[in-house]
Amino acid sequence: MSYAEFWPRYLKAHAQPGTRLVHFLGTGLALACLLWAAIAQDWRPLIATPILGYGFAWSAHLMIEGNRPETFGHPFFSLFSDLRMLFLWTTGRLDGELVRLGLKAP
Repeated sequence: MSYAEFWPRYLKAHAQPGTRLVHFLGTGLALACLLWAAIAQDWRPLIATPILGYGFAWSAHLMIEGNRPETFGHPFFSLFSDLRMLFLWTTGRLDGELVRLGLKAP
């Protein structure tokens, strides 16, 4: 599967706004831990990075979306897509991408 094929599938697996919000919280906290580790020059915050990132995301899939996380089948595509989805959301372009892919009504 190419990334071009994966991206719409990834967004479809994140159809519920609540799922995306919980993903953004987890990703934001994970990125904050990376930044903290770099600034403090301390490796310990790195332990929390995957726990927060994946913990929030997987719980959202279980409790909100009711599906299996894409991470299990495509870990690198999933990580890149999570960051891409966060970037599109923070720049106000996620809704346009969902509409473009037919995953949201215009």
